Amino acid sequence: MVKGTVPLTAVSFVLGLVVALVVALMRLSPLWPVSAIARFYVSVIRGTPLLVQLFIIFYGLPSLGATIDPWPSACLAFTLNVGGYASEIIRAAIVSVPRGQWEAAQTVGMNHPTALRRIILPQATRVAVPPLSNTLISLVKDTSLASSILVTETFRKAQELAAPTYEFFTLYMVAAAYYWVVCLVLSFAQTRFESRLDRYVAS
Repeated sequence: MVKGTVPLTAVSFVLGLVVALVVALMRLSPLWPVSAIARFYVSVIRGTPLLVQLFIIFYGLPSLGATIDPWPSACLAFTLNVGGYASEIIRAAIVSVPRGQWEAAQTVGMNHPTALRRIILPQATRVAVPPLSNTLISLVKDTSLASSILVTETFRKAQELAAPTYEFFTLYMVAAAYYWVVCLVLSFAQTRFESRLDRYVAS
């Protein structure tokens, strides 16, 4: 399906990584107000259930005059959720890069943004890949919650097909197998990606 589990996962994860990178850099900012805003965002996202976040965006925002269709609502909720969790992963990965790497970059004349892009982030990516992959796999399964706001993804489709036939066990097992296969493929891709990033690990 065009707007099924995989597209919803892919769009939300990519946008979530963009949000996460921005929030991670804000957390590392020496400016206290900037860092405080990022900490507050992470605290709210990590301290509230994803289902509640979905309901606030889809059912709550219309009371404030902002109505969003089901699929964009789910995408927004998942993006913000991924951004909150992944930002801490990215921040920790950046911090894990030895200070000497920053100093070496400065020695050869790189400014902070250039050093971050060419030296620090490639090394941090290798550290961040395993936990980010776990976040992605969790997101695949979490998309089933989108059925609660009328998004027709894998789980909701199984519900719709099972309702008139009462073949709940069979169809739910098919849905479970679908999620499982997608997660297996992602796990395999993670392993391959990690091996390609090995060249960025500082010796």
